[in-house]
Amino acid sequence: MAFMVKHVVGGQLKNLTGGLTEEKPEGEKSEAAAQGMTQEEFEQYQQQLEEEKQEREANFAQKKAERATVRSHFREKYRLPKNELDETQIQQAGDDVVLPTELAKMIAEDNQEEKHKQSVLGQLSNIQNVDMDQLKDKAQATLEDLKKQTENCSLM
Repeated sequence: MAFMVKHVVGGQLKNLTGGLTEEKPEGEKSEAAAQGMTQEEFEQYQQQLEEEKQEREANFAQKKAERATVRSHFREKYRLPKNELDETQIQQAGDDVVLPTELAKMIAEDNQEEKHKQSVLGQLSNIQNVDMDQLKDKAQATLEDLKKQTENCSLM
Protein backbone atom coordinates (compact mmCIF):
# COMPACT_ATOMS: atom_id res chain seq x y z
CA MET A 1 0.00 0.00 0.00
CA ALA A 2 2.89 2.32 0.80
CA PHE A 3 4.35 1.93 -2.67
CA MET A 4 0.99 2.86 -4.20
CA VAL A 5 0.94 6.09 -2.19
CA LYS A 6 4.51 6.81 -3.26
CA HIS A 7 3.57 6.04 -6.82
CA VAL A 8 0.63 8.44 -6.82
CA VAL A 9 2.23 11.20 -4.74
CA GLY A 10 5.76 10.67 -6.06
CA GLY A 11 4.76 11.34 -9.64
CA GLN A 12 3.11 14.60 -8.66
CA LEU A 13 6.18 15.66 -6.65
CA LYS A 14 8.44 15.03 -9.61
CA ASN A 15 6.25 17.26 -11.73
CA LEU A 16 6.44 20.03 -9.10
CA THR A 17 10.25 19.98 -8.93
CA GLY A 18 10.31 21.02 -12.56
CA GLY A 19 12.89 18.53 -13.66
CA LEU A 20 15.63 19.42 -11.18
CA THR A 21 16.74 15.81 -11.12
CA GLU A 22 18.33 14.18 -14.11
CA GLU A 23 16.18 11.58 -15.79
CA LYS A 24 17.15 8.94 -18.28
CA PRO A 25 15.93 9.32 -21.82
CA GLU A 26 12.57 7.69 -22.54
CA GLY A 27 14.06 4.63 -24.23
CA GLU A 28 16.31 3.68 -21.31
CA LYS A 29 13.75 3.63 -18.48
CA SER A 30 13.25 0.37 -16.61
CA GLU A 31 9.81 -1.02 -15.85
CA ALA A 32 9.99 0.27 -12.29
CA ALA A 33 10.93 3.74 -13.41
CA ALA A 34 8.22 3.72 -16.04
CA GLN A 35 5.67 3.20 -13.28
CA GLY A 36 7.25 5.83 -11.03
CA MET A 37 8.68 3.39 -8.47
CA THR A 38 12.10 2.45 -7.29
CA GLN A 39 13.40 -1.00 -8.14
CA GLU A 40 12.73 -2.28 -4.60
CA GLU A 41 9.16 -0.99 -4.63
CA PHE A 42 8.60 -2.56 -8.02
CA GLU A 43 9.91 -5.93 -6.80
CA GLN A 44 7.66 -5.75 -3.72
CA TYR A 45 4.74 -4.88 -5.97
CA GLN A 46 5.47 -7.82 -8.28
CA GLN A 47 5.83 -10.18 -5.30
CA GLN A 48 2.54 -8.98 -3.84
CA LEU A 49 0.82 -9.50 -7.21
CA GLU A 50 2.21 -13.03 -7.40
CA GLU A 51 1.03 -13.86 -3.86
CA GLU A 52 -2.45 -12.53 -4.60
CA LYS A 53 -2.57 -14.57 -7.80
CA GLN A 54 -1.57 -17.76 -5.94
CA GLU A 55 -4.19 -17.08 -3.26
CA ARG A 56 -6.91 -16.57 -5.89
CA GLU A 57 -5.88 -19.77 -7.66
CA ALA A 58 -5.96 -21.72 -4.37
CA ASN A 59 -9.44 -20.37 -3.54
CA PHE A 60 -10.63 -21.19 -7.04
CA ALA A 61 -9.28 -24.75 -6.79
CA GLN A 62 -11.01 -25.13 -3.40
CA LYS A 63 -14.36 -24.00 -4.85
CA LYS A 64 -13.96 -26.33 -7.83
CA ALA A 65 -13.26 -29.22 -5.48
CA GLU A 66 -16.32 -28.38 -3.35
CA ARG A 67 -18.51 -28.38 -6.46
CA ALA A 68 -16.98 -31.68 -7.56
CA THR A 69 -17.72 -33.12 -4.11
CA VAL A 70 -21.36 -32.08 -4.41
CA ARG A 71 -21.62 -33.59 -7.89
CA SER A 72 -20.02 -36.85 -6.79
CA HIS A 73 -22.37 -37.01 -3.79
CA PHE A 74 -25.39 -36.76 -6.05
CA ARG A 75 -23.88 -39.29 -8.45
CA GLU A 76 -23.56 -41.74 -5.55
CA LYS A 77 -27.06 -40.98 -4.31
CA TYR A 78 -28.70 -41.56 -7.67
CA ARG A 79 -26.28 -44.32 -8.69
CA LEU A 80 -24.90 -42.48 -11.70
CA PRO A 81 -21.48 -43.22 -13.22
CA LYS A 82 -18.51 -41.45 -11.66
CA ASN A 83 -16.71 -38.62 -13.42
CA GLU A 84 -12.91 -38.74 -13.55
CA LEU A 85 -12.64 -34.95 -13.81
CA ASP A 86 -14.43 -34.54 -10.49
CA GLU A 87 -12.18 -37.11 -8.86
CA THR A 88 -9.03 -35.31 -10.04
CA GLN A 89 -10.33 -31.93 -8.85
CA ILE A 90 -11.01 -33.36 -5.41
CA GLN A 91 -7.56 -34.97 -5.27
CA GLN A 92 -5.84 -31.75 -6.36
CA ALA A 93 -7.47 -29.79 -3.54
CA GLY A 94 -6.36 -32.39 -1.01
CA ASP A 95 -8.23 -33.52 2.08
CA ASP A 96 -9.47 -30.01 2.85
CA VAL A 97 -12.63 -30.46 0.81
CA VAL A 98 -15.84 -30.65 2.82
CA LEU A 99 -19.42 -30.00 1.91
CA PRO A 100 -20.64 -26.52 2.77
CA THR A 101 -22.69 -26.50 5.99
CA GLU A 102 -25.93 -25.45 4.28
CA LEU A 103 -25.60 -28.26 1.78
CA ALA A 104 -24.73 -30.79 4.48
CA LYS A 105 -27.93 -29.81 6.33
CA MET A 106 -29.97 -30.18 3.13
CA ILE A 107 -28.47 -33.62 2.47
CA ALA A 108 -29.20 -34.75 6.04
CA GLU A 109 -32.82 -33.64 5.63
CA ASP A 110 -33.05 -35.47 2.31
CA ASN A 111 -31.68 -38.64 3.91
CA GLN A 112 -34.30 -38.45 6.66
CA GLU A 113 -37.04 -38.01 4.08
CA GLU A 114 -35.68 -40.97 2.09
CA LYS A 115 -35.74 -43.18 5.19
CA HIS A 116 -39.32 -42.15 5.91
CA LYS A 117 -40.35 -42.83 2.31
CA GLN A 118 -38.78 -46.28 2.46
CA SER A 119 -40.86 -47.25 5.49
CA VAL A 120 -44.25 -48.95 5.10
CA LEU A 121 -46.18 -45.87 6.19
CA GLY A 122 -44.10 -43.74 3.85
CA GLN A 123 -44.95 -46.03 0.95
CA LEU A 124 -48.66 -45.93 1.83
CA SER A 125 -48.63 -42.14 1.95
CA ASN A 126 -47.23 -42.08 -1.59
CA ILE A 127 -50.28 -43.90 -2.93
CA GLN A 128 -52.80 -41.44 -4.28
CA ASN A 129 -56.25 -41.11 -2.76
CA VAL A 130 -55.29 -42.84 0.49
CA ASP A 131 -56.44 -41.20 3.69
CA MET A 132 -54.04 -42.24 6.43
CA ASP A 133 -56.46 -41.33 9.23
CA GLN A 134 -59.23 -43.39 7.69
CA LEU A 135 -56.83 -46.31 7.22
CA LYS A 136 -55.75 -46.13 10.89
CA ASP A 137 -59.38 -46.02 12.03
CA LYS A 138 -60.22 -49.09 9.95
CA ALA A 139 -57.24 -50.98 11.37
CA GLN A 140 -58.21 -50.13 14.95
CA ALA A 141 -61.81 -51.13 14.29
CA THR A 142 -60.67 -54.47 12.86
CA LEU A 143 -58.50 -55.12 15.92
CA GLU A 144 -61.41 -54.35 18.23
CA ASP A 145 -63.67 -56.71 16.24
CA LEU A 146 -61.08 -59.46 16.56
CA LYS A 147 -60.86 -58.92 20.31
CA LYS A 148 -64.66 -59.13 20.66
CA GLN A 149 -64.77 -62.31 18.59
CA THR A 150 -62.06 -63.93 20.69
CA GLU A 151 -63.97 -63.06 23.86
CA ASN A 152 -67.12 -64.72 22.49
CA CYS A 153 -65.24 -67.77 21.27
CA SER A 154 -65.98 -70.85 23.40
CA LEU A 155 -62.62 -72.45 22.66
CA MET A 156 -60.68 -69.58 24.06
